[in-house]
Amino acid sequence: LGDVDILGTPARRGQRLRRKKAPAAGLSTLRDLREGDPIIHQDHGIGRYLGLKRLVLGGVDGDYVHLEYAGGDKLYLPVYRLNVLQQYAGPKEAARLDKLGGVRWERAKQRVKDAVLAIAHELLALQAQRALRPGFALPPPDAAYQAFASSFPFEETADQKKAIADVLQDLRRDTPMDRLICGDVGFGKTEVAMRAAFLAVHGGRQVAVLVPTTVLAEQHCNTFAERFAPVGAVVEVLSRFRSAKQTRDILQRLKVGLVDVVVGTHRMLSADVHFKNLGLLVVDEEQRFGVKNKERIKQLRHQVHVLTLSATPIPRTLHMASVGLRDLSLITTPPLERSAIRTEVLRFDEDVMAEAIRRELHRGGQVFVVHNRVQSIGSMVSLVQRLVPEAKVAMAHGQMAAETLENIMVAFVHRETQVLVCTAIIESGIDIPSANTMIVNRADTFGLGQLYQLRGRIGRGNTRAFAYLMLPRSDKLGREASERLGLLKRFSELGAGFQIASHDLEMRGAGDLLGADQSGNIAAVGFELYTELLNEAVERARGQKQTEVVEPDIKIAVAAVLPEHYIPEPMQRLGYYQRMAQAHEDAEVYNIFAELQDLYGQAPPEAKALTEVMVVRLRLKKLGCNALSAAADGTNLRMGLSFVIDAPVDRAHLAALCQQQPKRYRLLPSGKLALTLEGQGSLEELPQLEAIREALGVFRVLGA
Repeated sequence: LGDVDILGTPARRGQRLRRKKAPAAGLSTLRDLREGDPIIHQDHGIGRYLGLKRLVLGGVDGDYVHLEYAGGDKLYLPVYRLNVLQQYAGPKEAARLDKLGGVRWERAKQRVKDAVLAIAHELLALQAQRALRPGFALPPPDAAYQAFASSFPFEETADQKKAIADVLQDLRRDTPMDRLICGDVGFGKTEVAMRAAFLAVHGGRQVAVLVPTTVLAEQHCNTFAERFAPVGAVVEVLSRFRSAKQTRDILQRLKVGLVDVVVGTHRMLSADVHFKNLGLLVVDEEQRFGVKNKERIKQLRHQVHVLTLSATPIPRTLHMASVGLRDLSLITTPPLERSAIRTEVLRFDEDVMAEAIRRELHRGGQVFVVHNRVQSIGSMVSLVQRLVPEAKVAMAHGQMAAETLENIMVAFVHRETQVLVCTAIIESGIDIPSANTMIVNRADTFGLGQLYQLRGRIGRGNTRAFAYLMLPRSDKLGREASERLGLLKRFSELGAGFQIASHDLEMRGAGDLLGADQSGNIAAVGFELYTELLNEAVERARGQKQTEVVEPDIKIAVAAVLPEHYIPEPMQRLGYYQRMAQAHEDAEVYNIFAELQDLYGQAPPEAKALTEVMVVRLRLKKLGCNALSAAADGTNLRMGLSFVIDAPVDRAHLAALCQQQPKRYRLLPSGKLALTLEGQGSLEELPQLEAIREALGVFRVLGA
């Protein structure tokens, strides 16, 4: 029995089985496609997606992606080749369709290849400089570290453990660490930073924790101070909440090594801040800092270990990580009992607002009402007080006196007030588990990453949280604002920060990379293909041998599909087809098949056949085989295989097989290999596919 049998409707993929994906793979998902959307085919360029079509070719049922190109040309792509498709990054209405067989797409790809080759040489020079920097290794974890780790009051998730292990390994190297921890809000990034900070302090080094807001600096300082108190470490904070006298005292003690951990805003990057022995810089939400501050951070990077924490990394940061300039750890597993935030996008409605606030107060919680205009925030406070007169309402914004703002925030944290009407000052890191409803006024005026960060302030406990993104009553939304809000609603599941950042990257471009503006090149060929071309260019610049990426053409008279009666929703089927086509190992394909059976029940023969075809395709790719045909003649199963010129298949072994078993293996003058499986022609479809898979397993790959 699957979920469909028990619940009557399919469970959403990803809720029951959380399987991690490689960070650089599959940044876009075809499940988000709508009919009529532009789409990029790596070989043929920009076409228009016209849906998933069931066709009968050669008497066999199959699912094909229907693409339309300039001049009305049609292309039907078999689902086992979906890995050659990616979403179009630019504005949809501006997409110019390519012509099948035309030269414009090839010219665009060549132009990008030339551009990225120059960048690749710069990347290598940068990495070489980094490797040559005089660094220092921190001592390995010992009993004191284990005692500190055991004081963490929660069970670490698998992703969290992996991120911690990555960081500990980095810190034991002689070269400075430069790692990005990308994890959803509340998924435990701070604990990873805590472990790194302990090792640094334990090794006699100072730690600087850089955060974007004063409120967050205070909260982080309290968290670090509480955690480090048992080991006697001194934790201080540099922010505008400290008087001039307090600041001078902290700076003096920092300079002589009497402060172990300092948490601060951009104030910490000022010229008068000196460390005796800085060993680790932790940067929380780097995208919130200005250009000058980032330059100062960049200077520090050359000297110390750097750990960057982010839920929605800026596109450039994500881009740098994805091409290997910065090490990347993903935390995508939510803590136990964490629920996804329910997100509603709606026109401004006082009744909905009043009901949402009352419902939260009724269950003993607190509410954020975000109104990002200081000039009119008083009117919003008055409105909330009129709608819900029984509520204790407070107001907070960045233009308040530091002490006043601190008192208001502390009162809210201590639950002395119930509703906080505030600007986006709360968007970074504030941790108030009892606040589980947020109303954002004029949500259309916020950026995608900013909305995501704001929403992350709620739902940090095990209580279901609600976010209401309110729009003007009458104004028509611009296309980009509409797309932003649609993405946020669609990506409401836990752990979606990396997807949000990836979409942000495709919407805005990767920015100025190494002084050469690459957003035009990314728009020309799409982010995923651009990244692939850049990685290839890096390999070329390193002098590594380039192996041709083979996409085999498979002709087997077997129905290999996910039937509509099994998975009725076309976009769900498309999503599974894409995941199977993007798999790199047999085990990945079989895991996806197991997930299908878990969610939808016993798989029909066609779905099992699809799984075998996808595994056969992987084996063909590894052998460098660009075409396979197989047909039964009643008694025998006859196969034909063609290989690319520099295929990694062991040709000497092939020749030996032809000599030893001439009835089974024959090399034809065309270079094609004919293979006869005697007595296998009368088998049912699925056993035939299994026989083909096993036959391919005999061949060897050079160097394997």
